[in-house]
Amino acid sequence: MFDRRTVLGGIAGTAILPGIMAEALEPLPSPFSLKSGKPVPPIGMGTWITFSVDPGGPEMPQRRKVLEAFYKAGGGMIDSSPMYGRSEDVIGKLRSEKLEQSQLFSATKIWTPAAHHGETQLSDSHRLWQEPVLDLVHVHNLLEWETHLKMLRTARDAGKVRYIGLTTSHGRRHDKMEELIKTEPIDAVQFSYNIQNRAAENRLLPASAAKGLAVIINRPFMTSRLFDLVAGYDVPAWAAEELGTQSWAEYFLKFVISHPAVTCAIPATRNPAHMAENMRAGTGQLPDRRQRLKMIASFEAL
Repeated sequence: MFDRRTVLGGIAGTAILPGIMAEALEPLPSPFSLKSGKPVPPIGMGTWITFSVDPGGPEMPQRRKVLEAFYKAGGGMIDSSPMYGRSEDVIGKLRSEKLEQSQLFSATKIWTPAAHHGETQLSDSHRLWQEPVLDLVHVHNLLEWETHLKMLRTARDAGKVRYIGLTTSHGRRHDKMEELIKTEPIDAVQFSYNIQNRAAENRLLPASAAKGLAVIINRPFMTSRLFDLVAGYDVPAWAAEELGTQSWAEYFLKFVISHPAVTCAIPATRNPAHMAENMRAGTGQLPDRRQRLKMIASFEAL
């Protein structure tokens, strides 16, 4: 587990609104590190649906371009799961082509209701990723979490996994997730958070911060629905001027990663140009408290 309490001591509990800190929003030092020792960049890559393709099929060159754009922009965390079809296999096949990998942070999950199958999935992930040591392994959507967490702690102690955690993408599981954040010796959590669905600000983000956990955000675009809501609208001029925001993808991602408890967001895409847009969100100016409130107001006024 990570000790971020000294960093958080000055800001925890000072929210004016849930999840909005009273001071200027300084992103906390990332508790995760790449194998090089450098912090994990704030924009990672998800692989749900987008990377579940035939590893020998015609869609692979496009996925290669996406991964190349990710690495070119300094990307680190790639998130996957056995639930994501062929995604882990595709990642491993592309890694075998010797694309830039020095900064890879491998994040996957255990997803099975069968207690005995968890170890098999972990072994499969090591093989598919071609990684003797996986950086992060979560229990996916809290499924059979007690059994799988015990197994993952053993794997962590044995040096097969660096960090372990829990995920949910369902608001109805927030009560249980909050309980486990407070009581289980884990390193990280993953849950949904975006400019429209800010429920995590109420309890999960503060609880994670107080415990010193790394926080990975899934569905930062609400599975692309945010783009439907802003279709036909330009990014607010003030955001372009003050934050250098060139696209709605940057706008939405800058909002997410500017919360001081957030470590990394993991948007997914099959489009190399969209990957470049996503990665730009991790550069330049991040919004402060006032600007975050203004981002919400501008979005809700559309």
